[in-house]
Amino acid sequence: MKKLRIAQIAPLVERVPPKKYGGTERVVYHLTEGLVAKGHEVTLFASGDSQTSARLVAPIRESLRLGRKAHTPIIVTMMMLSRVYEKMAHEFDIIHSHLEYLTLPYAYQVTVPTVLTMHGRLDLGDSSAILRLYRDMAYVSISDSQRRPVPDINWVKTIYHAYPASCFEFNDKPGDYFLYLGRISAEKKPEEAIRLARACHIPLKIAAKIDPLDKHYFEEHVKPLLDHPLIDYVGEVDELRKVELLKNAKALLNTIDWPEPFGLVMIEALACGTPVIVRGCGSAPEVISDGKTGFICDSRLDFIKAIHNVEQLSRKTCREEFERRFSLGCMVDNYEELYYSLLGNGLNHSLSGPVLHNSATAFR
Repeated sequence: MKKLRIAQIAPLVERVPPKKYGGTERVVYHLTEGLVAKGHEVTLFASGDSQTSARLVAPIRESLRLGRKAHTPIIVTMMMLSRVYEKMAHEFDIIHSHLEYLTLPYAYQVTVPTVLTMHGRLDLGDSSAILRLYRDMAYVSISDSQRRPVPDINWVKTIYHAYPASCFEFNDKPGDYFLYLGRISAEKKPEEAIRLARACHIPLKIAAKIDPLDKHYFEEHVKPLLDHPLIDYVGEVDELRKVELLKNAKALLNTIDWPEPFGLVMIEALACGTPVIVRGCGSAPEVISDGKTGFICDSRLDFIKAIHNVEQLSRKTCREEFERRFSLGCMVDNYEELYYSLLGNGLNHSLSGPVLHNSATAFR
């Protein structure tokens, strides 16, 4: 197979890879490195503080969230997309965007095919309306459950996120604490994890970032529960500290209450051999094998039972499941096969344009 010229377009919110929190940017980093390792000519469009083996094209010097200069996020993102599609598209065999909706009108202006990985939830606002306008794009879902709100567009493949196995150290002798890891927000339900820990008399460490939009939620619902000897609020952590916390945790306590599109934290835990106790919504039943690599819970009582029974699970089995289903080679091979498939089919969106139909049906 011939080597491809591939553009990878990353969000500008975090650098690639992120210094701390930033799931999408971390996935883009590992995918880019994996494609370069396979001999492809990859160009990464990302913030200038990114680290990559690919050619880096940067519209801004530093990532938006942790950078020192204030930018207008949507404007600098549009400038980046304009550069990709209006000035550089001819340099690539395929363009792979991780910017979701903003990509759509740009992708229709060129003959080079675009692969569009959807990283977020699709059941909010006008998401379904805009996706149906561009229903024949090549969409990749990160779980089958993610597709449910919009099943009638051109889903070409489900490709699970993945990591190099070397990023995580397996530990068969963890400590006695449970871990909540990720982000403080209403849909993630950290306060429920705290209440479960206090009710079950188990130590709980909370390693999570707080976005400005979630500050009020934290102050009102989470902070009042932190003043307890069993609860240790660690705050946002970098990659090294995250791995340390994960590998030494007895289990990951993932009390989400929303249609999680994938949930990187779950496979990060499995990579360390750490079982996952999670509510059965979104992608959780696809990622976690109930009774094998964790417990899928529907009620508070389910969570309590799972906490008391988690030591029955094999940490070795958790690590093996990660290696079999979520190691980097699986993700890179899947995307590579998809690129070749689309190029072989002569995918070309620019000839047809968006499926506008009429205004009465398009935005229904």
